[in-house]
Amino acid sequence: MRRVVRQDVQSMHAYAVQPSAGLVKLDAMENPFRLPEPLQRELGERLGRVAINRYPAGCVADVIAALSIYVDLPDGCKLMLGNGSDELISLLALACDAPGPDGGPATIVAPVPGFVMYEMSARLQGLRFVGVPLTADFELDADAMVAAMERHRPALTYIAYPNNPTANLFDERAVERVVEAVARHAGFVVFDEAYQPFASRTWMARLADHDHVVVMRTLSKFGLAGVRLGYLAARAALVDEFDKVRPPYNISALNAEATLFAIEHAGTFAAQAALLRAERERLLRMLAELPNARPFPSEANMILVRVPDAAASFAGMKARGVLVKNVSALHPLLANCLRLTVGTPDENRLMFDALVATL
Repeated sequence: MRRVVRQDVQSMHAYAVQPSAGLVKLDAMENPFRLPEPLQRELGERLGRVAINRYPAGCVADVIAALSIYVDLPDGCKLMLGNGSDELISLLALACDAPGPDGGPATIVAPVPGFVMYEMSARLQGLRFVGVPLTADFELDADAMVAAMERHRPALTYIAYPNNPTANLFDERAVERVVEAVARHAGFVVFDEAYQPFASRTWMARLADHDHVVVMRTLSKFGLAGVRLGYLAARAALVDEFDKVRPPYNISALNAEATLFAIEHAGTFAAQAALLRAERERLLRMLAELPNARPFPSEANMILVRVPDAAASFAGMKARGVLVKNVSALHPLLANCLRLTVGTPDENRLMFDALVATL
């Protein structure tokens, strides 16, 4: 194994998923609601009629057409589907793996702390990754980001919108400065809008005005985490280039049919998102009243909160049957921070009570 497996791969850690059996699972920003029983039966019947003996082709085109209408895709733009956002991130790194200005590997830039897959995809593709620290209150450091553009001239710059794990939307003036800086250096800026159902802003409507901007989304937070479907949008000519590195038939026929079903019942999922947004605001108010906990602003279905001892609170909450995410080790700015997924009203009460008990 050591002779043929890349040394950098041997030195890496695999993406960790916490065991959650028997626990209130509030660690992964999933939609906590199951489909209503009538919709479960309807979906089951539809999936049973899918021609799983055939490769998926026409059904994927149907998903692209339905999603284009659902997201109000701007004229002149196209969509590309991926097996979740993770595959799209890997495909972007593959498509943009051209030598950098200095003749070395291309560079990917992203604010940190941020989604770990930006760095992982870069390293697995042999690209450089440059993480630009956020400010102490988790805002985008526009000066540092622009300086990184000028120094590294990255092929890809990621802006998670809202950010994970901090859950906030960055100041729009800072974001626009970064978009302008990327344009000057002939790179692409990718807005990762994984949490769009819970956010107040999007860049989707502005795609037609920028030939170097990509918007990426997933249906995981929409309510289909188990379906594994993501999509990116950009000017048509750009998507046509990215699509050349996409594996054939990367979306299964069952996933495509489940997605079409969900879009047809988008009102059900919109109502769930509205309830989660209301629960998020209620949780933020409750957490703000605790004397030794500091919640940060959120426009996602999660809340970042700083406590005196994150390890002790995490262990104490788990012992009380509630699983959250201790993100303290991900970056120095996240010292003693927990990431709490917003769940159902009952789950949120259990989570809040468990946290209070550890404080």
